Formats: sequence, C-alpha cells, structure tokens
Amino acid sequence: MSTLRVVSGADVRRLLPVGVCIELMADAMRAVSAGQFAIAPRLFTPLIGGDAVLGLMPGSSRKPPVYGAKVIGLHPGNPARGLPWLQGFVVLFDADRGTPLALIEGSQLTAIRTAAASALATRVLARGDAVSHGVFGAGVQAAAHVEAIALARDVRRVLIWARSPAKAQALAARLRSGGGGDVSATTDPREAAACDIVTTVTGASEPVLRGEWLEPGAHVNLVGAHTPTTREADDEVIRRSALYVDLRDSALREAGDLLIPMRSGIMAASDIVAEIGEVLAAAAPGRTDPGQITLYKSLGIVAQDLVAADHVYRAACEQGVGTTAAL
Repeated sequence: MSTLRVVSGADVRRLLPVGVCIELMADAMRAVSAGQFAIAPRLFTPLIGGDAVLGLMPGSSRKPPVYGAKVIGLHPGNPARGLPWLQGFVVLFDADRGTPLALIEGSQLTAIRTAAASALATRVLARGDAVSHGVFGAGVQAAAHVEAIALARDVRRVLIWARSPAKAQALAARLRSGGGGDVSATTDPREAAACDIVTTVTGASEPVLRGEWLEPGAHVNLVGAHTPTTREADDEVIRRSALYVDLRDSALREAGDLLIPMRSGIMAASDIVAEIGEVLAAAAPGRTDPGQITLYKSLGIVAQDLVAADHVYRAACEQGVGTTAAL
C-alpha cells in the first residue's frame, strides 16, 4: 500500500519561498542543460464549447529521482470571476517503483517557479547596478515577478504598465501597502520599457513592448506569450538583444516571440546565445558588455515544475502538511 499526499495552494506558498525557489531553478536549469531531464513536448487541447484549454506537460528527472506531469486547465475568463486563469496540479511519481507520491496544487506553484526562473535569469544576465524594474501586466505573475526580481537586484523603483490602467494602479497600490517600496503605475509603456530590467507578463497576442523604447544595457524577461503565434515583443526587441532561453527545443517549437521574427528573417535559431543552464555552468557567455541588451525568453518547462514540486512534497512530508490518502 502506498500513500498519496495532496498539498494545497496555501501550503505551496508557505513551503516554497521565492528565494528558495530561485536556487531550485538554478539547480533545475543546470540539470536540464546537462541532459539530466527527459522533457516531452507539451500538449494543449482546446475544450469543447469555449476558449479554455487542457494542458499536459510530462517529464522525468535523474535528480531528484521522480517523474510526473503538470496537468492544467487554462481558463481566460477566470480572472473576471476572481479565480486564477490556470487551474490544476503537478503529479509526482517515484522514479524507481512508479508509486504515485503527490498531487501539488498547480496555480501557486506555477506563479512562484515562473517568477523565480525570471529572477534567476535576471541575476545571471542583468547589469549589477540595475535598480529600476518596468513590468508589463497587472495580474498574478506581475505581482510575483515584482517580489522575485527584487531578490535578484537592488531594485529601488518599480513601474507597472497594463492595458487596463485601473488594474495597474490597483496592483501598485496593493504592493505599496504590503511594503513594496517605490511602486507606481504608468499609462505610458515607454516609461516602463526605459527601466534597467523589463518584464512582460501579459496575455497579449501582439507586441506590447517595442525595441525602440529599450535603453542600452537593459535586461528583458519575456514571460507571457507561450504559443508559436503569439508574442509580447516586436521584431526590434529581438534584433537589438542577445537572446537566452530556458530550453532551445521548446523555444524553437513554441516561442512566438522568437518564431515570428524567424519566419520574417529577423533572426535565426543560431542567434540564441545559450540556455540559462549553459551560462550557469560556464559553458556559454552571459552579458559581455554593460551596454548590451540581454533577453530571456521564458516558456516554462516541466523540469522547473518537477523540481519545485519535489521540494514541496519533501517539505510537506517533513512537516506533516497536506492531506494523505492510501492507494
């Protein structure tokens, strides 16, 4: 008989501090680039009768010795109902016996690990003297990225732009009231784009960030778009930037921010400098000049989910957190 542990979103938040998760993402990205994960292509299936999508992201790991999948529903109408647009969980199995170990709530885990991965890329690529952070978007990921990026650099000013000015203002006010420091909303995207660090976490399908707005020496995290036909950055952003990714294979399958410029001849696959894991392993260069614009295209990969979920599972077992069921 085996025991399955179910861990809620509230417990995920407590067991997975973003600072801890940044280090977990560093371990995951090194392992990915070293070939220590098997990562299958993601599957997204539209649901009947609406615009929601079912997603399946399977993979396996040598260390930690687990395999599993993230199973999610993407419901664009949920934020208007006060619910996360991403619903689901990560399921973990023991790699040796195939025993189901845990179901870990997926919305909170995804928010934390995505922001932590961007913070890791920022730590690796941004200028050491970067002090301002421009955020495009005002949802869950925007708030998570403000917190996480502040752990990667000494951020003294945050500017938030969103297609809904009211949402940008509300998020800025909430972050200030929570001790977030100098956080303000702007109605001019060029102001947010002129920051030392620029992060896009929108649901846009067409560019909201333009290359002509970026200052020399900026670091950009492109996070929101995750299909071959959608993007948040225009061609000029890509043309001006040194390009980094989480995983080449998935980026060249799914990242519209890169694939659309590739189709128009703005860039080639060979223009991707490296995976973040390769930079961490000193197998590829990071930033080479203070005036260089660096760009991290984040799709998110199941290796990040598995490493974060394994940490949550082990911490939950140690602390007796979660609900257990005999199988």
